[in-house]
Amino acid sequence: MAVSQFRTLRAAAIQMISGGDVPSNLADAARLLEKSCAAGAELAVLPEYFAILGARDTDKLAHAEPYGEGPLQTFLSQQAQKLGIWLVGGTIPLCSDIPGKVFNSTLVYDPQGNCQARYDKVHLFNFDSGSERFCESATIAAGARAVLVDTPFGRMGLAICYDLRFPELFRQEQADFWVLPAAFTATTGRAHWEVLLRARAIENQCFVIASGQGGRHASGRETFGHSMLIDPWGQVLECLDTGAGLVVAELKASQLERTRRVLPALDHRRL
Repeated sequence: MAVSQFRTLRAAAIQMISGGDVPSNLADAARLLEKSCAAGAELAVLPEYFAILGARDTDKLAHAEPYGEGPLQTFLSQQAQKLGIWLVGGTIPLCSDIPGKVFNSTLVYDPQGNCQARYDKVHLFNFDSGSERFCESATIAAGARAVLVDTPFGRMGLAICYDLRFPELFRQEQADFWVLPAAFTATTGRAHWEVLLRARAIENQCFVIASGQGGRHASGRETFGHSMLIDPWGQVLECLDTGAGLVVAELKASQLERTRRVLPALDHRRL
């Protein structure tokens, strides 16, 4: 059986409907983080693009920050320290060396406000149905590696939105739980969101915490929401369909241990 150091964790997945006004988005995030803390969450996950989801893909470029400094990073650090929680900061734009492009990055902060990990989104979403088009690679530089971080709760894997479609990322190293900030479109979300999340939890015998954008944005864009927490057996513990808010659940160490003991699939791999 795969050995785990995971301990029971109360976690929150935060859902937002972010727009182009950064101060307003930060105020909403702070309010929802406070609610998470009041609900007993020890770890909270913000959604992708929580700080800015503008009318144009290029809007985020004006808010790009060097890694280690800037108002968005200060906000995340201060919130983690103020609330005394582990905070997965959705994604923010970080500077790259490529003109006109930023990294879409998840930063993890400990309760002292220190940044413990950075993950740059590896897989970039390009989609064109004729009536709906997205091209992240036009403004985002791709990351190059998987990132896992050791926490007091166990080993946490970091992934972002479109990464969900690439199971090999989740098999780079074994994690006890994965966090996935997202802004899934309503079109692809209705078809694939839940089934892919549950598959990643089942095949890796781990918890998954997925925080999404969820509603109709000022730009007219519609995101799917359905932020949820899933256990290693693939059961959805809690889910918020649409609208701003949060879901909180207890991720039980006994459930992780039992799943891996009863069905030791991770030890049965051959390829």
